[in-house]
Amino acid sequence: MKMAALCSEFGDLVQIKKQLISVISLCKERGLLHSAKWASELAFALDPLPKNELPPSPPFTEEDAQDLDALTLAKSYFDLKEYDRAAYFLKGCCSQKAYFLYMYSRYLSGEKKKDDETVDSLGPLEKGQVRNEALRELRVELSKKHTAGELDGFTLYLYGVVLRKLDLLKEAVEVFVEAIHTLPLHWGAWLELSNLVTNIEMLKSLSLPDCWIKDFFMAHMYTELQMIKEALQKYQNLIEAGFSKSTYIISQIAVAYHNIRDIDQALALFNELREQDPYRIDNMDTFSNLLYVKSMKPELSYLAHNLVEIDKYRVETCCVIGNYYSLRSQHEKAALYFQRALKLNPRCLGAWTLMGHEYMEMKNTSAAIQAYRHAIEVNKRDYRAWYGLGQTYEILKMPFYCLYYYRKAHQLRPNDSRMLVALGESYEKLSQQLEAKKCYWRAYSVGDVEKMALLKLAKLHEQLNESDDAAQCYMLYIQDIFSCGEQLEHAEVSTALRYLGQYYFKNKLYDEASLCAQRCCDYNDAREEGKALLRQISQVRDQIETPSADLFAPLSNNNTPVRRVSPLNLISFTP
Repeated sequence: MKMAALCSEFGDLVQIKKQLISVISLCKERGLLHSAKWASELAFALDPLPKNELPPSPPFTEEDAQDLDALTLAKSYFDLKEYDRAAYFLKGCCSQKAYFLYMYSRYLSGEKKKDDETVDSLGPLEKGQVRNEALRELRVELSKKHTAGELDGFTLYLYGVVLRKLDLLKEAVEVFVEAIHTLPLHWGAWLELSNLVTNIEMLKSLSLPDCWIKDFFMAHMYTELQMIKEALQKYQNLIEAGFSKSTYIISQIAVAYHNIRDIDQALALFNELREQDPYRIDNMDTFSNLLYVKSMKPELSYLAHNLVEIDKYRVETCCVIGNYYSLRSQHEKAALYFQRALKLNPRCLGAWTLMGHEYMEMKNTSAAIQAYRHAIEVNKRDYRAWYGLGQTYEILKMPFYCLYYYRKAHQLRPNDSRMLVALGESYEKLSQQLEAKKCYWRAYSVGDVEKMALLKLAKLHEQLNESDDAAQCYMLYIQDIFSCGEQLEHAEVSTALRYLGQYYFKNKLYDEASLCAQRCCDYNDAREEGKALLRQISQVRDQIETPSADLFAPLSNNNTPVRRVSPLNLISFTP
């Protein structure tokens, strides 16, 4: 969407603020606290309204007046999580508000019983057939009302949730879209819909209302579908349109940077978020993942202690503590905290994935597989769970399974070099060398974060006796490593230098071979071979040749000895 169109859409921020204040009130009355919180955070980011601009209370119907006492009583029970009691006193009420709370109380009662039974009888890893027994009855009743056209936006949302829980996903998508058209400002319906969108084609096919909130949904979806460039552009547009103070947008941008492994940028945004909202717990599990990756033990320890002081029984707090113990290599304790998170919320995606990682560390592959499978059930778009399953089956030496799961991960993260290298290794194990070459070259082309793709490609060429191709890849690999300033720390450089030394020697390029041999002497594991090669070179040289340019000058200019090697058609390996 062009900026001009977006600005005209967001031109009247006063009107947007009024809409947010109205929907906050509507959500609170119905116990939809997460949607109310989202709208409240967004409203807080906008300038306050003068008294005369505040929106009026929603109209009060005759039915609302008739149900007022029962609704007030039931809502007090509902707020105390006495759902059955709330439903009992709402039975027979006629107003839309009372009917929604009646059905929602029955739904939450079933969910609470299901979660209690799951935790008590099975434990988080076991796969049981515990279901919300109220779902089928709710579906029958809501379906009749839906057919009769008697459901408002909130009750349509609830109907969609019931259908999703019953795995009737196609019907659920249709109902959520209808709910959004009926009540565009209810964020909960947009969020539920986002969990059912599996790819960009499906997203484009949805008929969505042309409302300002759609831009928040699209930005969220782009992040979920790993279209990070588009997501960041959307969020930047929203900031420029007037939401620059929104902590929600800052957190979403931080998550987006986390997803593309721009760790420093993500950390900076999370630190900014902590300054603006020091008691925030939302997204702190993602922040802890970044601290874990950077091995920032003191910062992770501080974050864990801080969150325990705020609320030790929040899912995010348990995940942060789990990451802290994992960084200290206390994997049993880490798994315990991830299990605790899952007792608090069995649909916590991050906890399932992280618990899978811990079981992998503990060599408990069967438990790891179960955890990753649970993560995929919660969200089929979680590439980490698919990748984790691939790694687990790799340990079990089941390459066909590896290939399947790595392919799934690659589909979700097509430009992630780690997925491509893992795919290449699987193809190699299955003796599909051409496919392996394509994967390694593609991994190098998209920006190899672990600097392993060229090395693996070179070794594969070496095994297949494709010496020119192997030499070219080893040379590119060395240039890549030297350009990062990691040549001394990276153990495999000596492997590349050994091969290039022998290659140049066989091709009678003695100056280049000599330089490679001299460089080999910098590494303990290649020193003897380097000396031996230097002796060989001195034996075959009949006369002193003119010294050639430094072999590794190409790191700062383009005069590379590879010019003497036969040209290689690596382009043919690009998938």
